[in-house]
Amino acid sequence: MLVFIDESGDTGLKLAAGSSKYFGISLVAFWDSDEATACDQRIELLKRELGWRAGQEFHFKRNSARVRKAFLEAVGPYGFFYYGIVINKDKLYGEGFKNKSSFYKYVCGLVFENAKGRISEAIVVIDESSGDDFQQQLARYLRQKVKGNTGESVIRKVKMQRSQSNNLLQLADYTASITCRSVQSGQSRSDEFRRLIAHREIFVQTWPSL
Repeated sequence: MLVFIDESGDTGLKLAAGSSKYFGISLVAFWDSDEATACDQRIELLKRELGWRAGQEFHFKRNSARVRKAFLEAVGPYGFFYYGIVINKDKLYGEGFKNKSSFYKYVCGLVFENAKGRISEAIVVIDESSGDDFQQQLARYLRQKVKGNTGESVIRKVKMQRSQSNNLLQLADYTASITCRSVQSGQSRSDEFRRLIAHREIFVQTWPSL
């Protein structure tokens, strides 16, 4: 099984100073590696259809509504499923949330806990955005925390890659952004975008309750 993780928003808690009010993480999973390859190839083909240059990246926040719709319609037929979690940082309290690394690990652990009944022997790919020390800590944390009914870790391997070079991380960026925006008022067309891949959504948790 292949699993891809990306986030939307930031882990900062200084909302008055510009930190995002919401932080979301999405877990996109493929049971079948051939299906993952086919989806990856379809995303690459879409870039050519749009006339993009080689290496250009799909990023929900930067893309136009037209590109967002084209992307979601392109990936919708492929056999993936996704889980998400959206954190309302305005309702958080406690010293532990002030450490950005601990906060990220905690939220990542929550989405894996929700999904662990559907994942096994997973090769997990996470967007490479932090230093080597944190990446190693996160990999160790997930292997230790996310265990199946027999007590064995459901995660076989954790890898870090740059989203620019991984189309399926770009898919995880889209699902994270869509679910995070859909709980916020005033986000243009967020519900429409979420409906385009609703058949791939298993569960999106909002915490604390919004």
